[in-house]
Amino acid sequence: MSHDRKSLLIGPISPAAAGTLYQQIVDRLKREISEGRLKPGATLPSFRALAEDLLVSVITVKRAYEELEHEGIIYRRQGLGTFVADHGYDRSCEAKLNTAQELFHEAAREAAEAGLKPAEILELAHKAIKGK
Repeated sequence: MSHDRKSLLIGPISPAAAGTLYQQIVDRLKREISEGRLKPGATLPSFRALAEDLLVSVITVKRAYEELEHEGIIYRRQGLGTFVADHGYDRSCEAKLNTAQELFHEAAREAAEAGLKPAEILELAHKAIKGK
């Protein structure tokens, strides 16, 4: 790998992991932004550079970047590169909150369908939050 190109440590990604490869890239970049490791204005690797780093096709990276751009988390400037948007942090956090709400809703529905009472579902949620 060339020393004059920026490398982004988001990997590894895997076809065996949950989600498509491009979605894994989207999720990892959102995490890097929402956790403050990628700040507004930060330059992201080119399609080709990230594809080489992650051992995926350029089309996979392009699709991930397009989704993030559509969500307003990153933006591209022809001839300059791809950057974290000024409101990328807020939008990334918002996207993660929406995902968390969907997952909690799905988990609560599954627990209710398994016969758990609301108090038992809350207890499961508390345990999950505490990491037990």
